Amino acid sequence: MPPPPHYYPVLLPLLVLAAVAGGGGGEADGLERTYIVRVDADAKPSVYPTHAHWYEAAVLAAAGDGAGWPEGGPLIHTYSAAFHGFSARMSPAAAQALASAPGVAAVVPERVRQLATTRSPRFLGLLSSPPSALLADSDFGADLVIAIVDTGISPAHRSFHDRGLGPVPSRWRGVCASGPGFPPSACNRKLVGARFFSKGYEATSGRMNETAEVRSPLDTDGHGTHTASIAAGRYVFPASTLGYARGVAAGMAPKARLAAYKVCWVGGCFDSDILAAFDAAVADGVDVVSLSVGGVVVPYYLDAIAIGAFGATEAGIVVSASAGNGGPGGLTVTNVAPWMATVGAGSMDRAFPANVRLGDGQVLDGVSVYGGPALESGRMYELVYAGASGDGGGGASSASDGYSASMCLDGSLDPAAVHGKIVVCDRGVNSRAAKGDVVHRAGGIGMVLANGAFDGEGLVADCHVLPATAVGAAAGDRLRKYIASSTKQRPATGTILFEGTHLGVHPAPVVAAFSARGPNPQSPEILKPDLIAPGLNILAAWPSGVGPAGIPSDIRRTEFNILSGTSMACPHVSGLAALLKAAHPTWSPAAIKSALMTTAYVRDNSNGTMVDESTGAVAGAFDFGAGHVDPMRAMDPGLVYDIGPGDYVNFLCNLNYTEQNIRAITRRQADCRGARRAGHAGNLNYPSMSATFVAAADGARETTTMRTHFIRTATNVGGGGKAVYRASVQAPEGCNVTVQPRQLAFRRDGQRLSFTVRVEAAVAAAPGKRMEPGSSQVRSGALTWSDGRHVVRSPIVVTVQAPLQ
Repeated sequence: MPPPPHYYPVLLPLLVLAAVAGGGGGEADGLERTYIVRVDADAKPSVYPTHAHWYEAAVLAAAGDGAGWPEGGPLIHTYSAAFHGFSARMSPAAAQALASAPGVAAVVPERVRQLATTRSPRFLGLLSSPPSALLADSDFGADLVIAIVDTGISPAHRSFHDRGLGPVPSRWRGVCASGPGFPPSACNRKLVGARFFSKGYEATSGRMNETAEVRSPLDTDGHGTHTASIAAGRYVFPASTLGYARGVAAGMAPKARLAAYKVCWVGGCFDSDILAAFDAAVADGVDVVSLSVGGVVVPYYLDAIAIGAFGATEAGIVVSASAGNGGPGGLTVTNVAPWMATVGAGSMDRAFPANVRLGDGQVLDGVSVYGGPALESGRMYELVYAGASGDGGGGASSASDGYSASMCLDGSLDPAAVHGKIVVCDRGVNSRAAKGDVVHRAGGIGMVLANGAFDGEGLVADCHVLPATAVGAAAGDRLRKYIASSTKQRPATGTILFEGTHLGVHPAPVVAAFSARGPNPQSPEILKPDLIAPGLNILAAWPSGVGPAGIPSDIRRTEFNILSGTSMACPHVSGLAALLKAAHPTWSPAAIKSALMTTAYVRDNSNGTMVDESTGAVAGAFDFGAGHVDPMRAMDPGLVYDIGPGDYVNFLCNLNYTEQNIRAITRRQADCRGARRAGHAGNLNYPSMSATFVAAADGARETTTMRTHFIRTATNVGGGGKAVYRASVQAPEGCNVTVQPRQLAFRRDGQRLSFTVRVEAAVAAAPGKRMEPGSSQVRSGALTWSDGRHVVRSPIVVTVQAPLQ
């Protein structure tokens, strides 16, 4: 657990939430850890020659005599662009003393974060020949710089060549940091900058093992190279992964420039390093920050990513972040600050079927991108599931060993029991590719990876090291039952049929099972995720020194790899944001996000509402936010909902944050009296609307009507001067929604007009209709403005929460 709240008196009101959330703690009283210290922007170093000298003196004074420091002193990073302050390793007692020092706005404990294509440009309508309107009007994103905050980059990859690009933009102020495997010449007119940040990682974990990691921006993991090419990879042909998904690879903004900021290492991604990357990116002059990293959700004033993103947004930089891979459960979304675009994952109309044919004639749908020698045609192999009475396990009969073998954990399988057989492994605990490696080393001929109830029907195609496929929960149950019914005289048999690449799949998109879901754990007034983008089975660039399975034993090499995650969805939106910024250079980050959200769609290619991959049921706003990104419509949204830094301050005031809390995020003093008189947190000028009501307590005898309102201001960006927009409402079930006025008559481009949305929700409390204590009901609708040419849609979500007792 993190240190108790009394260590941080300036942050006391909500620190209990951080303690419950956990993440980054684990030390006992008195043991050192890393803290991030925000200093007032107008604070001066007094008698000290530099801020760094002042910061170091402050830490030494707080720590007292006898503190031992590593070579170089107590400071880890100093920050001056996105954030003013420093990070240092100290005891909780020293942090407490420092929090009360003059000029110190906040002391925040560090947390550790984790890392959360040939088809997607065409699926999104971004055609290169002839170029779509968005690509043409933005010149393919030329001269915009996208920062990739990730595991580094593989600079020699064809996706990052600079042929045909003009000079590096003159406003660029970044550097190309060199190191092992990354010479000074690694950067070019495409990859204009590269840095790495490891001091926070090494302050906590000790000096890195340079036989396993490299102290340079070089990507030895693959994740950063993959995300960078999704955002802004050049056109590359031919491209495929082990023969799958053949075609032309391209990023969203093929001419945009890239800057790589390596912050993720074997031990994770440390807040102090992430904040240093934000600080450098702002100082370097990037236009978009793409962050496919996430973790525990804490109050915004304790969230280094939210704090760094605010500084970047204030500087006019769009910040796009992954929603996390904690789905399909609710309340799993991360990176939820309203000044970030929070991106969930959906599928495309492409699939890689690899079905299981059983000896009794059943065929179970599966997916895979295995590209090695296939199983012998026409032959049926014996199937074994180690979770059935310990079959295939390591020889022991305990329940725990049976569990390990069912999961195909390292060393859990008995080679004598699985040799030459197809092994069924339950999903969970270790990685999907690692399970295949365990089966392969034990002598198995193939693997079927079976989902459990939590994963539902969500499937991810992997580059396994042996013939393998993944099947959903229902198919997994049928498979296990088939094996359980077998006898020695009639053993269970089957084979895997690899069918390559299928296009034109219906329905698409669907919400990926792993994509994290709302509601927003920190501020339910802000709907999160904001939207979804392609994130399932995405082909993109891959380093030459890393096997496609991402495990040490995989010695295969491929120029491209297929991965899944909201990590892949995020850079789609990052690249699209760069295109929009290039086409509309005066738009703010909030205006760009608004354009992406209000033009998103919620219907699939079968003309039904998008479905949840995990269940097959209709998905909702907590699954896909405003909908699936539609870049062609985002180019010309008609109206945008703009937000400035002062609006975010008012939002924080209406969350009942203290002035000290707000100063920790914004670097400025806040007078909340006017903000709290003006309304509530839901009145932030956001492109979606979300209200939460608490139902009547048990014993109420009549239907209760609850009310709220939303004030919004729309800016005309339609390009045609005069325009008249009329409102239409799809009210959430059981709700009455009114809009005043119902018509917005704009006289010119850039004009702003306001309106009010009033929502009334009726909750029946009659016997038989009462909600269970602690349960909730979610009702969704939408407000749409249209002038006959533009359609501007905002979701309306009403949640009715029953009290716990």
